[in-house]
Amino acid sequence: MSSNASLSKGKKSAAATSKAGAKAKGTVKKTVAKKAAPSAAKKIASTASKGKEAPDQGALKVGGRAPAFSLPNDKGKVVKLSELKGKKIVLFFYPKDDTSGCTKEACSFRDGLQAIRKKGAVVLGVSADSVASHQKFSQKYDFNFPLLSDESKAMIQAYGVWKEKSMYGRKYMGIERTTVLIAKDGTISHVFPKVKVDGHYEEVLEALG
Repeated sequence: MSSNASLSKGKKSAAATSKAGAKAKGTVKKTVAKKAAPSAAKKIASTASKGKEAPDQGALKVGGRAPAFSLPNDKGKVVKLSELKGKKIVLFFYPKDDTSGCTKEACSFRDGLQAIRKKGAVVLGVSADSVASHQKFSQKYDFNFPLLSDESKAMIQAYGVWKEKSMYGRKYMGIERTTVLIAKDGTISHVFPKVKVDGHYEEVLEALG
């Protein structure tokens, strides 16, 4: 064999070796990537499993359309937003039935309902309590407006009022006391976040015009 032929053969051999090495290197990278993926997935799953708050649905915007809902009231009858079109709605979210602040707030709407109706509005209370719990609460204080039960928290989350709260240094998830006013055309006219019960009825009445 001539020296030229030998040299050509050597170059081909080196090129083949280099190509094989590159291919092997690529395989190693893919393998490493595949191994890394489950780790990332585990990290995401771990974050979700810690009960972290769901991605913020965003604060409700005045002028935006109110999220639709269809929930049973304290009498078991389903109330739908679509069936209330043409009416102003006072939608107040409260943490829990028959607790001091929630009772005081609900009673203020009960006592002032006549004035609210004169403004062309209806009142709806919403919490994550059951229909049975609502029935007891309503009967105990003789409420003259419906209490909607959202045990799944789907509506509560859609309205962005399911928040991380803190009491005596303990953090937990719950309803942030919030009132939303919905106009006749189904858009949001006012939002009252972190409601302070004292004087709240009066500010709602004023906002209704």
